[in-house]
Amino acid sequence: MNATLLSKLFGANGRWGPACTVVLDADANVQVSGTDAIVQGGLKSFAPRIITGRVHVDAIRYMPEHSALLLIQKTVIRQTTGDDLVRQTLLVVDAAHVAAIEFAELGALELLGVPPPK
Repeated sequence: MNATLLSKLFGANGRWGPACTVVLDADANVQVSGTDAIVQGGLKSFAPRIITGRVHVDAIRYMPEHSALLLIQKTVIRQTTGDDLVRQTLLVVDAAHVAAIEFAELGALELLGVPPPK
C-alpha cells in the first residue's frame, strides 16, 4: 500500500489508530466457521477452517522508517471462575503486503480530507 496514504490514515509520528481490518496479500489468518466437537466413539469432528488474508485488529500503528505496520489483536477468554483473561498479540506486517484497510465507520474519510457521502 502507498506510504503516503498510510501516513495520512495512521500518521507518520507514531500514533495508534483505531480498530480495523487489514487485508494482506498473504494467507495470514485462520478463521473457524463453527465449533470442534467430539462425537460418538471419541471421534473428533473439526469445523471447517478458512485461510484468509483478512486480519481483524484492535489497534494499528504505522512505522514509516521501517515500512511496517504494527497490528495488535486482543483476545478475551472467559474463565470458569467468571474472570476474563486478556491476551494481546502483536503482528508486524510489511506495508508493501497490505492490499486494503477496512474501517467499520467513516471517520477515516476525515483523515484523508474527503467529505462523507450524504
